Amino acid sequence: MYQKDYILRMIEMLGDLIAGILGLIKKGEFEKAADKLENLYLGMLKEDSAFFRDIPIDELTDRLLHLHNYTNGHLEVLAELLNAEAELCLAQGNKTGSLEYSRRSLRLFEFIDAEYKTYSQDRIDKIAAIRNRIKILEIT
Repeated sequence: MYQKDYILRMIEMLGDLIAGILGLIKKGEFEKAADKLENLYLGMLKEDSAFFRDIPIDELTDRLLHLHNYTNGHLEVLAELLNAEAELCLAQGNKTGSLEYSRRSLRLFEFIDAEYKTYSQDRIDKIAAIRNRIKILEIT
């Protein structure tokens, strides 16, 4: 129970931090946003972003859950971080990077949505927004 409460508080805190990073992206402060994202990867997941980028997308959930002992809460944190990375890449004009991060984030959010027994409108909205971003990026 304590671990679940901790993960929920961590996810709530992450939302505030991600909002700040998205604000930096909107201001065009890409380097600051990238630094803050990298610090979040290290602080919350104890790995840098390259570690997660190097895992093949079709093995992402299985490897993290079984080989690295991550929980669904960790996967949700990672999904949020990958979604923010996708936004940063898009703002920088890196459509390929945005598409890759979007696909990874979507994979994790869909997995979490299927695994969690609770309904989350916020999660559903994020999934729809990511799918839309992917659709637009694949066309252009």
